[in-house]
Amino acid sequence: MNIYGDYGNIICLRKRLQWRGLDCEVAEVEAGEALPKNFDMIFIGGGQDRGQIRVAEDLQHKKHQLVEAVEDGLPALAICGGYQLFGDYFLSSDYGQLPGIGVFPVVTKATQTRMIGNVVLQSQAFGTLVGFENHSGATELYDNARPLGKVNKGYGNDPTKKFEGVIYNNGIGTYLHGSFLPKNPQVADHLLQIAATRRSNDLELSPLDDSLAKKAALIAQKRPQ
Repeated sequence: MNIYGDYGNIICLRKRLQWRGLDCEVAEVEAGEALPKNFDMIFIGGGQDRGQIRVAEDLQHKKHQLVEAVEDGLPALAICGGYQLFGDYFLSSDYGQLPGIGVFPVVTKATQTRMIGNVVLQSQAFGTLVGFENHSGATELYDNARPLGKVNKGYGNDPTKKFEGVIYNNGIGTYLHGSFLPKNPQVADHLLQIAATRRSNDLELSPLDDSLAKKAALIAQKRPQ
């Protein structure tokens, strides 16, 4: 799934490797296609509720491989609809209960509230994060789940709890769409470093000049919701 520019996160990951003299192969897996036998990272974007029906069904065929990979420590990023379907299930208002694959210890239920706008959150793992959300599903974290961060501006998982996203092993689920990784390069490098270390223990990613990205993040924090 890929709406609201979620594919930009793939571009960001690839560019940050290229700037370091490294490259990667991106395998785009359509519904009905098998996952590659070997992969270093998982990414799934968001989609509209109707589009999630087909993806939810297809993910059931990939469930074992994806759950096993994240349990083994593979880095993963799941955004919005992908985040919802990586949980136990998504109870849609129009299409009933869509089964998830249980990668993340969360469950999502549709609400009548459209949660849309700029988001700023404070993450224990990554510091201040900025982004943009657009969803009506409210995600509940199970007791053993760790949120990505505490919301300072915006809605996040659930407007009553003021927490956003989830971190499970080296997987991250979030409602922050589109340019999430370009706006928050520390998260991109975190995922890349895990993948690089798993590939080669002595592969240490060199630092990049993220001064422009940091300035952009500061401006984004001042934008109204």
